[in-house]
Amino acid sequence: MEGEQQYLFIDFEFTMPEGKMKPEGFYPEIIEVGFAAVINEKIIDQFSSFVLPVTFSELTGRCKNFLNISQEQVNSGMPFKELVGLLEKYDQKQPTTIVTWGNMDMKVLRQNCKGAGIEFPFRGKQIDLSMEYKRFFGDQNQTGLWKAVQAYGKEGTGKHHRALDDALTTFNIFKLVEKDKSYMKNHQPTTIGDRIDLSKVLDNFAL
Repeated sequence: MEGEQQYLFIDFEFTMPEGKMKPEGFYPEIIEVGFAAVINEKIIDQFSSFVLPVTFSELTGRCKNFLNISQEQVNSGMPFKELVGLLEKYDQKQPTTIVTWGNMDMKVLRQNCKGAGIEFPFRGKQIDLSMEYKRFFGDQNQTGLWKAVQAYGKEGTGKHHRALDDALTTFNIFKLVEKDKSYMKNHQPTTIGDRIDLSKVLDNFAL
């Protein structure tokens, strides 16, 4: 498998302020990571962990309630620097494409790396699957991850807003979208001649 294209489906959960008024210097920090490494549509590895926030280490009530996460869970998480080292290891192992639902995950990772004085771990292509989905289906608005998967008549994996479950759900919808794209490519739309029996139309004119 070495040298083959690897897809890394990633989801992060972040800290959030209590209300609309952000404390001075506040920016979202990663507090949970989940990812699945995929080659040839097969999951070869997956990882899940809580991550220690640095700047605002105390979680707000809103954050704990929204993510159903406790301060104790986050306190037992891995240091951010260790997370970046792990992601870099996966990226360097073979050619890697990063897939996320929405652009926030990579934005926050970049911001957190900058804040910690650490180099961004990914060198390859990054795909925002929500935009691919929007373009493919012509939706005017970006669709939420679990709403998108339910549009296919499926359910998300595990619990929404748990990082690994959301990463696996992103992988599942990626497979569904790719299947649809492949179908559309291989099946040309029918022409008007295919849809209408022209001999019957001409017979009517002959009467």
